[in-house]
Amino acid sequence: MDFFLSHETYTWILRGAFVYAGLILVGALFYRAPYGRFGDAAGGIGLPPRVGWFLMELPATVSFVVFFLAGRNSAEAVPLFFLGVWLVHYGNRGFVFPLLMRVQRGARASFGWLVIGAGWLVTTLHGYLNAVWVSEISDQYSTDWFTDPRFLVGMAVYVCGFVGNLHSDHIIRTLRTRREIANGDKVYRIPRGGLFRWVTSPSYLTEIVSFVGLAIAMWSPAACFVLLVTVANLVPRAFQTHAWYRERFGDEYPPERRALVPGLL
Repeated sequence: MDFFLSHETYTWILRGAFVYAGLILVGALFYRAPYGRFGDAAGGIGLPPRVGWFLMELPATVSFVVFFLAGRNSAEAVPLFFLGVWLVHYGNRGFVFPLLMRVQRGARASFGWLVIGAGWLVTTLHGYLNAVWVSEISDQYSTDWFTDPRFLVGMAVYVCGFVGNLHSDHIIRTLRTRREIANGDKVYRIPRGGLFRWVTSPSYLTEIVSFVGLAIAMWSPAACFVLLVTVANLVPRAFQTHAWYRERFGDEYPPERRALVPGLL
């Protein structure tokens, strides 16, 4: 464990992580990740949707906790606060979100092998880099950090993004009625209300906003890595999703609605 906590090892892994994030961005521009509505049953493994999403997000929580507890500052107030934020965020993504999914009994979703491998690597890096930064590497997190403008602004932005993400997920989740789910009806509808009034993918937008806020609040290269990977993954997928909705619903789809950023993109 000491090997992974050393400054030298951490620096090399961080550099490699940023290179990897750049490759993800380039790849996402030319390759549509096969999961969700874009899943390819021939190119991956079929799993119950809840199990698949749980397994995809699990390494972020496990790696953060393991490496955080090994850090010399793990008992300090500010690192503990960020531990709490991390557990709430990934607890929602990895545990609450899958549990609340409305899926037909016996349904299976395809998760591409590339998506699974890349997802586990990225989420493991998420946890490792941020946990070691807050509990071992950084010396900036005295209790004065709680009154630092970067922390206050960053957490305000994070909370706005997180709450918006919960609301957007709720709208998507309730597009199908429980009766339709029980009958196995695969019905697609245009989501409306909330941030859907302006963009096709508010869940992606608010996830990015959340990590912008966390990067400001933590003021760390590790949090910037998470933000970069999030942007690399979600921005191209937002445009792909926008094109899918326009193709499926045609003139019925609101013409003023943008893919990701209200009035712009």
